[in-house]
Amino acid sequence: MTTLNHFDERGNAHMVDVGAKAETHRIGVATGLIRMQATTLAAITGGTAKKGDVLGVARIAAIQGAKRTAELIPLAHPIVINKVAVEFVVNEDQNSIECTATVETFGRTGVEMEALCAASVGLLTIYDMVKALDRGMVISDVRLLEKRGGKSGDWNAG
Repeated sequence: MTTLNHFDERGNAHMVDVGAKAETHRIGVATGLIRMQATTLAAITGGTAKKGDVLGVARIAAIQGAKRTAELIPLAHPIVINKVAVEFVVNEDQNSIECTATVETFGRTGVEMEALCAASVGLLTIYDMVKALDRGMVISDVRLLEKRGGKSGDWNAG
């Protein structure tokens, strides 16, 4: 069974020491979904939302979310991020937008949390920018899709 390494021998939370780990190329990919009314989606895709380019702003916010992860998640390490890519897929049949974030680094710890933060912040920004049109939007299915690199190797949600 895997032990939780964010706790010391007395059960106190602590930041894991990654100093002895090898630096490797690491990638984290996370996704999430926001569902909304058809008219809200039309405002986003048609460029008529009053706050402007919803997906453009959400992309910048997602990138910023990845960069600020260590400020939000108490035991996350501040790391150098080499790349953040954010993709939005609009599904008009489901009145939804999927946000997928890919984060890369060359370092001693993974970027799964950065990818999850990026996807979450991107979705939250979409909500914020059009909440006047639709307060009933639902953010769901935020999850890790893939991690590559590091001692534990690669993992894929399949």
